[in-house]
Amino acid sequence: MHLTLDKFFPIFEAEKEDQFWKLKDIENYHKSLIDKFEEAYRISEIARSKCLDPEPKVEILIAKDMAERVEKLIGLEGVAKRIRELEESGVARDKMCFIIADEIIDGKFGKMEMLAAIDKAVRVAVAIMTEGVVAAPIEGIAKFGIDRNQDGSNFLKVYYAGPIRSAGGTAQVISVLVADYVRRKLGIGRYIPTEEEILRYCEEIQLYKRVANLQYLPSDDEIRLIVSNCPVCIDGEATEDVEVSGYRNLPRVETNRVRGGMALIIAEGIALKAPKLKKMVEELKIDGWEWLEKLIKKESEEEVDLKPRAKYLADIVAGRPVLSHPSRKGGFRLRYGRARNSGFATVGINPATMFLIDFIAIGTQLKIERPGKAGSVVPVTTIEG
Repeated sequence: MHLTLDKFFPIFEAEKEDQFWKLKDIENYHKSLIDKFEEAYRISEIARSKCLDPEPKVEILIAKDMAERVEKLIGLEGVAKRIRELEESGVARDKMCFIIADEIIDGKFGKMEMLAAIDKAVRVAVAIMTEGVVAAPIEGIAKFGIDRNQDGSNFLKVYYAGPIRSAGGTAQVISVLVADYVRRKLGIGRYIPTEEEILRYCEEIQLYKRVANLQYLPSDDEIRLIVSNCPVCIDGEATEDVEVSGYRNLPRVETNRVRGGMALIIAEGIALKAPKLKKMVEELKIDGWEWLEKLIKKESEEEVDLKPRAKYLADIVAGRPVLSHPSRKGGFRLRYGRARNSGFATVGINPATMFLIDFIAIGTQLKIERPGKAGSVVPVTTIEG
C-alpha cells in the first residue's frame, strides 16, 4: 500500500489579485495536511519500534509522484530517477517500459539472476502503465519460469493471477510484449504449444467465462490463433475451484483448475486489444507479431449485431432499482469520453437528470449494459440529460 501525495496538491498561479488570499488559504490547508500527516507518521514509527506488532516498521510507504510509486512498489532502487529523466525527455509511457526493461536486463540497476531480471522488467512495465496505483504489478503476476518445447528448445512462461484484471487491457498486453522483448534479448526460445495445450486453452477460457466474467469472449479460432503464435507461454495460477473436464494432467500445465489470470490476458488483453497492440508493435518496431493482422481481420469480418445484454440484470441484488432494461427505448444513452471530474470507474450524468429521478446521487454505483462494468456517478453538465 502506498500513500500518494502528488494528485492532491496542484500548482497555484494567482493571476488575479482577488484570487490571491483564497489560493493562499488552500495552500495553507494543504501544508497543514502534510505537517499533520508527517507528525502522525513519526508517532507510528515510534510505536512500531517497540516491536509489539508483527512488523517493526510502518509498512505504508510515502510516494510523491508516479516514478517514486513505481520504485517503492517494485523495490528497484534507482528506477524513479530514470523514469523522471525519460519523462522530462518526452518519452511515451509504452516506449519507456521497453527502455527501462532493456536497462534492467543490462544490469544498470544491479546484477540479477536471469529470472529475477525478467521479473523486475515486466513488473516495472506494468507499474509504469498503471501509474503504480493498482495491485496488478505485484499480485497480478505470480512468477516466471523456463520450460522446454518438444524439440528441446526452451521458452518463457509467465504465470498470471486474478488481480491482473485491475491493470486493464493495455497494461496486460504490455506485460506480454515486454516478456517477449526480454526473452529475445536473453536468447530464450519461443513457445511452441502442442495440440492438446491449444484445446485446453479453448476449453478453459470458455469455462472461465461461465464461472466468472469476461468483457469479451474470443472464439475458439481466435484463441487458437493467439496461443499458436504468441512467443511467450501465457500460464497462470489456479484461481477458481472448478476444473476442466478434458485435456487434464498435461505435462506442461501444472493444474487442472481454471487459471483466471491466463484467461484475462488472452481474452481481455490480446484478443480485445488486438488493434491497439498492433499499433504499439508497429510504433516500437517489434517483429514476430504480424499475426495480429489476421486476428483483427477475423474480428472485422464478423457481422456486428448489437443484441440486448441482460448480464447486468442477472447480477442484481434484490431491492435494487432498475433504471432501464437492456437496449430499451427511454433508457440512458451511452457516450464515451471524460470530463475533468471523471476518470477510472466513473459514470457521468447530467445533474438535471439526477434531480428529476430523485434517486441517483454523487457516488451512487451504477452497472451499465455495455461494456458491463460498474461505475460511480459524477455530475457532468456538458452532456445531455
